[in-house]
Amino acid sequence: MKLTNFSSLLAFGLVVTLVTTSGCNKRPGDVTGIPGSRTKIGDLPPAQPLVDTPIPSPGTNGGIAEVDPSQFTNYTRDAEIFKADTAYFNFDSSAVKSSDAPKIAAVADHLKANPSQALEVQGHCDERGTEEYNRSLGERRALALREDLVNLGVKADHIITISYGKDRPAEPGHDEAAWSKNRRGEFILLSPPEKPAP
Repeated sequence: MKLTNFSSLLAFGLVVTLVTTSGCNKRPGDVTGIPGSRTKIGDLPPAQPLVDTPIPSPGTNGGIAEVDPSQFTNYTRDAEIFKADTAYFNFDSSAVKSSDAPKIAAVADHLKANPSQALEVQGHCDERGTEEYNRSLGERRALALREDLVNLGVKADHIITISYGKDRPAEPGHDEAAWSKNRRGEFILLSPPEKPAP
């Protein structure tokens, strides 16, 4: 009985396979038209290839335009004022941690209260990975912080970014304790030169 059922199933499967494969080899002669249209599906022009969506070039982040850093050449640099606001990243990530939101908000508040000043956002990585990979990751980290600052109301044209990759470690060690301090984004305040008194 079991053998007969198995033979029946096997025969049925063979018939279904033959029908479907032979059906795929036939070309439709007269295809049913689209309802409400005199055009038949077979008469439609071939599909056009998809157009690639442009990817933002390096130095842009989701449409935030790149800023020419040369406009801040004569500005005074202050690396200490935001030292406590350094943002830290997880391994192989450019996602800004929610725990760093108050730091970024403090930097944004300062810049909004002092609109003549500007900011350099530096992206840094730990020593693992190639130099090229870490440069790219450092750039993504700096751009992610810049995007958060712009979303908080800082003028985009007052923020420049730079990636140092793994070239400037904050800690010299070769373990997670050091690496966690080196995966960071730092904020450098840029102040315009003082105008001479008349």
